[in-house]
Amino acid sequence: MPFDDRSFPSVEAALERRRRHRVASWLFVIAFMIFGMVVLGGATRLTGSGLSIMEWAPLSGALPPLSAGEWNRLFALYKTIPQYALLHPGMDLAGFKSIFWLEWAHRAWGRLIGVVFFLPLVFFAVTGAIPRRMVPRLLLLFALGGLQGAVGWFMVKSGFSAEATAVSPYRLVIHLCLALSLFSAVLWTALSTRIPVATSILGGAGLRRLAVATACLVGLTIVAGGFTAGLHAGLVYNTFPLMDGRLFPAGYADLHPVWRNLFENVTAVQFDHRLLATATATAALATILVGVLRHRVLPTACGLALAVLGCAVLTQYGLGVTTLITGVAVPLAIAHQATAVALLASALVLTHTLRGAR
Repeated sequence: MPFDDRSFPSVEAALERRRRHRVASWLFVIAFMIFGMVVLGGATRLTGSGLSIMEWAPLSGALPPLSAGEWNRLFALYKTIPQYALLHPGMDLAGFKSIFWLEWAHRAWGRLIGVVFFLPLVFFAVTGAIPRRMVPRLLLLFALGGLQGAVGWFMVKSGFSAEATAVSPYRLVIHLCLALSLFSAVLWTALSTRIPVATSILGGAGLRRLAVATACLVGLTIVAGGFTAGLHAGLVYNTFPLMDGRLFPAGYADLHPVWRNLFENVTAVQFDHRLLATATATAALATILVGVLRHRVLPTACGLALAVLGCAVLTQYGLGVTTLITGVAVPLAIAHQATAVALLASALVLTHTLRGAR
């Protein structure tokens, strides 16, 4: 029987596909870990745990306190900041440990992300599983992850100033924006690695534009939510849809210059977050409606992404309203933040499936 070498291209293609899927799976794990990091960060803020560790020790801080003396030293440091005197006077060591462990877990998770990112990156790069053109992008993402740790400490330090009991809302939002940017970039890279060739979709350009608009609105709404959280604006006007009996609240533009109201006025910040959330839900539902009307030209993956987007946006809007009217109950608030990131992910996945639409 003559030797047929036509099988070699298919074998090589299969090996390439397998390598690509392994790299994509690794990146999906990183994206999921960043998702967990954002949720943990929200929990530390909501429980007031974020200021319990007053030292930035990237290496030695990887280990928790291992002796009674170390516990007492860290507790003594915590007693020197306003949060202890104003919010937790009389707290004992057991109470301090209860807030310490959550913040320590948050920082430990960040270190773990760094390890899980860097070691496979080296392995995949050395073995050739990652194309050379992709290595600089991944190294940049790794560097941005390290920067995120530094920005986190920059944020925490703002809570040590005189009479402060929480971190600066501006620094909180910077920290949040960098986390969301990293999450989005890693998720998009994972999707593009898994599915490198876009599916051509004729007549889907309008749907693609709606998906992009929805993703942008989700991101903007989360940023507005960061200011809402940083100012504790969710603790006022705990009714919906009216605010103190009004559709448009009084005191929206009390601060001067006017631009400060967007970031420092609790009334304006909460109203803007409500407005953006409603605009986001409207854009998402419009996207789904157009997708249903265009279902015959859409691939199955796009239909699934539309269904997930619909579930995510309705759940998130409901959680937002419930969190507000309950006075920001901690479990609901954590779920609200987690679902926000899930909603962003669903919008990004939909946009990715439509990148070949025209």
